[in-house]
Amino acid sequence: MDSFARSLSRRRFLAGAGAAASVAALSPSLAVAATAKKHEDFNFVFLTDTHIEPELNASQGCSMAFRQMSKEHADFALQGGDHVFDSLGVPTTRSLALFDLYEKTQQDLGLKTYHTIGNHDVIGVYAKSGVALNDPLFGKKYYADHISPLYYSFDHKGVHFVVLDSIGITADRHYEGRIDDAQIAWLAKDLAAQGSEKPVIVSTHIPLVTAMECYVEPDKKPSVHSGPIVNSKDVIQLFEGHNVIGVLQGHTHINEQVTWHGVPYVTSGAVSGNWWHGTHMGAPEGYTMVSVRNGNMETRYETYGFKSVDPKNT
Repeated sequence: MDSFARSLSRRRFLAGAGAAASVAALSPSLAVAATAKKHEDFNFVFLTDTHIEPELNASQGCSMAFRQMSKEHADFALQGGDHVFDSLGVPTTRSLALFDLYEKTQQDLGLKTYHTIGNHDVIGVYAKSGVALNDPLFGKKYYADHISPLYYSFDHKGVHFVVLDSIGITADRHYEGRIDDAQIAWLAKDLAAQGSEKPVIVSTHIPLVTAMECYVEPDKKPSVHSGPIVNSKDVIQLFEGHNVIGVLQGHTHINEQVTWHGVPYVTSGAVSGNWWHGTHMGAPEGYTMVSVRNGNMETRYETYGFKSVDPKNT
């Protein structure tokens, strides 16, 4: 994607687009082997919900996690959203300071990193932030200008990656999980260009599929603001007929995998755990290592030893 590569070259957080693997012409005797293995094997890091802030030793925790990730045998990192805590309900000065803190701390990662927007990465949506609707930094503008395109795709070693913007901004100055119409039209065209056999991995901050409601107390059921994407069915239908080998998700801070129509929907536990207060529903602070082998996506969850200064384990 040449246009995407040019876009990334202008952004401070990213180092460039992933390169697509090419296939040389083969003799008939080697054609079967090429068909059986359509991509090179590789590993990458999926990290999400860093929620960096000056408080609670969060920046130290992120640095610990990044330094451990840098030692993994990984080709790149894919950030699943909620880089900072919190841009939704604070003045722009606080939001910009948080993004600067994240950028500085991410240098410890040392990997080419692709980014997914999270709800806490959106500036001034809550009225209590004091940010006016006509403020030039309101909403997703800062993220799109300085961090990453809101949604995009790239290839790596024969696998196609799709990064979605799952954050809808509502009229009542809140957010909800939603993939808007323009993005759905783009996604349909992007997937159609890959055909039916090329492996595809999708990243979304707010989950498309989750069993979260089965785990939480009845009085803590997710609302439209904290639950899964409200129009997930429209997105999932687009996966039919394509070789989607996995969907990587964040937002809930729960470590789970749900398989639907043969597609594993993997929600990673958070780098911040219980928002820097220990474990969340049994998931400690951590990140997910992803291995792509023989047309399949496999994951394992890794912790990195952070100790909360104010533990409130759940």
